[in-house]
Amino acid sequence: MIRLEGRGSGIHQVQCRCKGEDLPIYRCCDCFGMEMMCQCCIVNCHRSNPFHRIDQWREKYFQRTTLKSLGLRVQLGHKPGERCLNAQVANGDDFVIIDTHGIHDIGLDFCGCEMAQIHYIQLLRAHLFPATSTEPRTAATFAVLEMFHLLSFESKVSAYEFYHSLARRSDNTGITPIKDRYSAFLRIMREWRNLKTLKRSGRGHDSDGSGSICEGECALLCPACPQPGKNLPEGWENAPPNRRWIYVLFLAIDANFRLKRKAVSTDDKDPSLNAGSSYFVEERAYKAYLAEQANCPQEKSSCVSHSAVNMADTKASHGLAATGVGTVDCARHEMKLPNGVGDLQKGEKYVNMDYLVFSAILSFAAIMFNLSYDIACQWHKKLWTRLDTMPAQLHFIRENKTVRFLVPKFHLNAHVQACQLAFSFNYTPGVGRTDGEAPERGWANINRVATSTKEMGPGARRDTLDDHFGDWNWKKITMLGRTLLRKLKNAVVSAKVHREELIELESAIDDASLMAWKSEIEAWEGDNTRLNPFESKVAPMTQTAVRLQLAENEVHDLQYGFDASLHADVSPFVLISTGLDLEDQQRRLRADAAALGSNATDAQKLKVYTRSSALQRKIESWAQIQALYIPAVALLRATETSSHLQGGEAEKPEDFELWLPSSLRTAYVCDRKLQGLEWDLRYAQANDALNEVRQSIRLFSHLKLFKQAHIRGQRASTRARSTLDVAEARKLGSKVKYDKAREALSRLGPILGKVAWEDTLRVLHVADMRPLGDIADGQTEGTRDISWIWKSPGTLNNHDAGLQDCLRIEWCKARARDARWSEEVSLLVEEMRRVIEFLKWQAGWWRSRGFGHVFAREPESEGFVAYAERQTRLRFAMLDHFEQLWVELYTIWCEEYVGPGDAAEKGKLQT
Repeated sequence: MIRLEGRGSGIHQVQCRCKGEDLPIYRCCDCFGMEMMCQCCIVNCHRSNPFHRIDQWREKYFQRTTLKSLGLRVQLGHKPGERCLNAQVANGDDFVIIDTHGIHDIGLDFCGCEMAQIHYIQLLRAHLFPATSTEPRTAATFAVLEMFHLLSFESKVSAYEFYHSLARRSDNTGITPIKDRYSAFLRIMREWRNLKTLKRSGRGHDSDGSGSICEGECALLCPACPQPGKNLPEGWENAPPNRRWIYVLFLAIDANFRLKRKAVSTDDKDPSLNAGSSYFVEERAYKAYLAEQANCPQEKSSCVSHSAVNMADTKASHGLAATGVGTVDCARHEMKLPNGVGDLQKGEKYVNMDYLVFSAILSFAAIMFNLSYDIACQWHKKLWTRLDTMPAQLHFIRENKTVRFLVPKFHLNAHVQACQLAFSFNYTPGVGRTDGEAPERGWANINRVATSTKEMGPGARRDTLDDHFGDWNWKKITMLGRTLLRKLKNAVVSAKVHREELIELESAIDDASLMAWKSEIEAWEGDNTRLNPFESKVAPMTQTAVRLQLAENEVHDLQYGFDASLHADVSPFVLISTGLDLEDQQRRLRADAAALGSNATDAQKLKVYTRSSALQRKIESWAQIQALYIPAVALLRATETSSHLQGGEAEKPEDFELWLPSSLRTAYVCDRKLQGLEWDLRYAQANDALNEVRQSIRLFSHLKLFKQAHIRGQRASTRARSTLDVAEARKLGSKVKYDKAREALSRLGPILGKVAWEDTLRVLHVADMRPLGDIADGQTEGTRDISWIWKSPGTLNNHDAGLQDCLRIEWCKARARDARWSEEVSLLVEEMRRVIEFLKWQAGWWRSRGFGHVFAREPESEGFVAYAERQTRLRFAMLDHFEQLWVELYTIWCEEYVGPGDAAEKGKLQT
């Protein structure tokens, strides 16, 4: 690299290749090779490359110079090297070109011949985009515009950063002033984006150009979504009810509060060039409707405290013209929909989202819609009432149409239990494995432009975001071949696995129960106002309920003369239940004493000492009565007391061994009735502790998500962390309680002949204590399992009502998983067919556009036809590429999903 700072192999070169008298002291930094040339040769070599950078040798070093200073004139309207006899110097010989090699001051001459075109057309025909159509003095090469266009999509670089990178490439020292054309570059780039959009949408092939453009006409459509007249078979609307779901349109609704815009400029000063022709709705009609509904109150949430609902009127908006954007996406393929995006002025109000939803739906002629929204449970309640207040052109005809409302899978756990069952994708028939989270994936891509777009005027921002949304859709379209194939491979394997799991589960269920459950869930799927089969019908048995039952049993025994009490006030049941209470108090006191630390205050220490003294008195009173029922305990306790006296330290009450029946070794005699009582109480205690673990897990999960979403700042984060620590300590304390109860059960079980209880109360590991919906390492949403703590009791051979109810719910869920995966396979196969048909339709559409306009001049006519034909060939090339990728589809289907003898299914796919 240091060698290249000199002349290299040209160090001894004293004559240019032209054999002229001028010394070879010039070289080009951008041409291939580093040949040294004279002034005349360097100029002649760059008549076709007038924007290269030139170095001049100054006896000991190279110094940057310009082709203009060397005499190069760029002549427009003629071939390179030709001179116009009536050349017109551009703008007083002060013309700036923005190119990939830098920002250049060039000598440019317009053609002044009789048949010459106006100046801006001469520039455009030379692949130079002028900053203005009247007396231009700045232009950008098509190459630099294409480069920035792609870079802005892929790296989200801003125009400011890109332009100043070019300026530094021209001069990185600041010594030579670079003419400031940043504003001109912004204007050029905005027009470039708009013209590219119009060109790619076929508006250049329309006789009216952009004059009669319809709303949303420049947006890229999703080839895999149902598009009547483009990719659906004839008579699709008359499909039988059990197959109609295959033509449903999936829409996902969401808002993004990262895409803000500051209150700069106005729509009058900075109007949108797209004006509703792409993804953003037409702004004037949109704002007029919002102004009409400005005084309509937002209904409050009756589910949980949804911030999107309850805080819609309080969203911080000081200094902002838009607090974010709302959007409607294709839920299965993650594409933005025509007229499905709009600004949010103050939070996520219903009036904004209603307008966007019905604007997007207008471009589809579907008869079934699945609408996914994270607050759908509240938003849908008065939707049809609000529809009556909307503009006439947005009125949605509901006759013979089906609209279902769902909540995205990730957001569902934040809702109350009733909403989790009624709006779940997992339990709704005909949705496949759709998760409804499509907008969230799109936000990850677009959020990176938020820093630059928030400073833009309203029109520039909408046009820029429209362009980014269009590129996002195009990338999704080009990847449909591999995306759908990957999803199908996974779906076919998973469908087979879940089908086998369902068959295995049903083999363990009697036919009568199975038929009753099937009838119940099929009735609910047909009418979801019926009793939800995924809800439990049996209330769990709690420790309080068990204690009440045992107390009633003792009363019953006394009535019939059976009295096992050895104390007038304390029965065997009271003895054991009190012992469990004391054990729990010991555990709590031990934890609180350990938490004091070395810097505890006197008040904190006094509180613990007071509790310790009270517990000591309770234990001493209880131990005296215990000796009546279990005499062996007196000997054990005397041995313990003597060992503590020899050690010279007093025994703490929290460390006092209670010697309940489960703690006694088999060598010590204990009444079987006392062991049975402890078994019953321990069993209920374990269930209670397990329930406490579940509650603590859900609390911790909720607090953690709330902290991530809403807590900012060190003080608030510290307080939230303390709350999380308390929830975590509560969860671990419940685990210790469960472990203690299970340990006692494991000792009493062999003595009392108890079996099968370990299937219900399993060993509780830390890895088992994960929330519902949590995905373990190596699992995905479709393959994950649910921790046993959420499925207990799990034994199939127990006829207890609670176990049977749990089994019924698990069967419903297994059936739903099997159905969703089977539906996913069918949906993917149908989407592949739609993509092929859409590309065929689009190829034909472009071919017809090539013959829809007549030009007076042959060059224009040829370009007109050539572009249409190139787009046609591109669609056919994509079609061939997708078909080649999907050749293995038939083999995958047959091997993994269709049985070896199912000829009907094979024939259907082959067709």
